[in-house]
Amino acid sequence: MSHEHRQQLESTAREMVQQGKGLLAADESEGTARKRLEGVGMEPTAEARRQYRELFLAAEGASEFISGVILHDETLRQSAGDGTPFPDLLRSQGVLPGIKVDAGAKPLALAPGEKVTEGLDGLRERFEEYREQFGARFAKWRAVITIGEGIPSRYCIEANAHALARYAALCQEAGLVPVVEPEVIMDGDHTIEQSLEATLETLHAQFDALVEQRVMLEGMLLKTNMVMSGYGCPQQATVQEVAETTISCLRRVVPAAVPGIVFLSGGQDDLLATAHLQGMNEIGGVPWELSFSYARALQGPSLRIWRGEDANVPAAQAEYHHRARCNSAAREGAYSEEMEREKQTVA
Repeated sequence: MSHEHRQQLESTAREMVQQGKGLLAADESEGTARKRLEGVGMEPTAEARRQYRELFLAAEGASEFISGVILHDETLRQSAGDGTPFPDLLRSQGVLPGIKVDAGAKPLALAPGEKVTEGLDGLRERFEEYREQFGARFAKWRAVITIGEGIPSRYCIEANAHALARYAALCQEAGLVPVVEPEVIMDGDHTIEQSLEATLETLHAQFDALVEQRVMLEGMLLKTNMVMSGYGCPQQATVQEVAETTISCLRRVVPAAVPGIVFLSGGQDDLLATAHLQGMNEIGGVPWELSFSYARALQGPSLRIWRGEDANVPAAQAEYHHRARCNSAAREGAYSEEMEREKQTVA
């Protein structure tokens, strides 16, 4: 890899986690998008998905808080109502277009209850198309690690770490910044201590694999879960406990060379996801930017307002702008409940 190539990767990665900004994860699969649209009473057609994407991608002023958007393959090829291709629309706002490239988590052979993410076949050629034809600047690949009776197994963790590292190497070869997402999911009744143990093992294996695959750490971002109690756990950790435990975990396993960590929101309520991000940035003292790469926590409230009605678009986009602004503040440790009250007063 040439010096110029390395510089370009590092520059893009740092642009993605620049001060006050984070990522919008608008890369839900067709199945997930269907559930979300049906959840607000909409028919989940391709046109409904396109309108759903445009609601956020065309929101005026959101680029003040959003540095990049992760798109689904379908969305990358779609256009706004005025005919502007979505990647061009984002670039016109100074927002980097990214692309989800994995083919989803599939059952891992001989490992009941565990999954491995597929999609490496033909990836080099797809990267060339995404970069040359659509101008993508970064990509994302997600692995799913489940906590349960006797799992996650070392087999599952290492299989996913290897695939993620191979993806990241191909990504950097193509001149795209890899967003590496090994997610320990919080479905289940496990404790925060069990979540910590699984996350530590997962991230340790992940960075071992990245180094083995010659991935340039300065030119990638880590997307990971916060260390929390399982959603079904009777004893839910407080915001402060989640912040402290997550920071402690990351300090032990994430190299300082990584420019930034963009957290996923998982199934968290939008306000809680913001509060957790605020708590971590209040602690501070870490070598990486701590930012966000949220899907539901940024889009959920707006979708419930919109429901496919043109008349509701301004209010829905205003809500998205507000949530993006709150998370922008949280990634700087400057979010407060007063910001939520201010929004209610304006509304």
